[in-house]
Amino acid sequence: MKRFVRKVEVVPSPNIWYYPDAYERENKAQDVEGDIWAVLAENVPMAGKDVVDVGCGAGFHLERLAATASSVTGVEPHPPLVRRAGRRMAGNPKVTVRKGTAQRLPLADASVDVVHARTAYFFGPGCDPGLREADRVLRRGGTLVIVDLDTRHRPYGDWMLADLPHYDPDEVDEFFAAEGFRCHRVRTRWRFDDPAAMESVLRIEFSAGVARRAVAETLRINAGRDGSDLFLPVGYRVLVRDKPAGLIHSSVDGSPRMP
Repeated sequence: MKRFVRKVEVVPSPNIWYYPDAYERENKAQDVEGDIWAVLAENVPMAGKDVVDVGCGAGFHLERLAATASSVTGVEPHPPLVRRAGRRMAGNPKVTVRKGTAQRLPLADASVDVVHARTAYFFGPGCDPGLREADRVLRRGGTLVIVDLDTRHRPYGDWMLADLPHYDPDEVDEFFAAEGFRCHRVRTRWRFDDPAAMESVLRIEFSAGVARRAVAETLRINAGRDGSDLFLPVGYRVLVRDKPAGLIHSSVDGSPRMP
């Protein structure tokens, strides 16, 4: 897990930073049946809430979040993506896009109700500064929700582990459990319009050799299907932690104090 310990403020994303158009296709392909959104609706109500999307990228999820939220702030460290997200959400008065990092959110203390991060920054041990920053900006009773890929779900998880030999799923699960997160495992399906779209997405997610394997296995999964659409099963973890709403901690003399 040493490779996940952050020595610098921002670690460049190997996919969306360099291939934003292919990543847009990936976003459109993901969770086509809305399974992740269903878990969020049940466990992280956002209606009428102030929400921040950490690592919002080109802003793909901002409009969906803003459909029910009172306000949405997208935070992204990469200037070209900040500009792209800003153009995307221009004219939506509920959405603001700002440059910033998970460790230094450009928000005031106790200013939001929900911190949402999807496949961005919070990958396990080493993300402690971001967890502390999320707690800083959350109001009492607010929620931090992290949506991340689940390496325990085949075949996508196998391809991830082939490229990340030092990634330990048990260590990551133990880390988040110790940090007080509830884990909801979600089985989703990705859908691609054609083999070319599928290949373009998998090639930005994996090394060349693993990508070739992923493309071949996805084609085998879809062998014999009618139509041009291709489907791929992909598992996620939805990690949820609520910020305490009241007096729960004790001081040295045993009297309660604010968390």
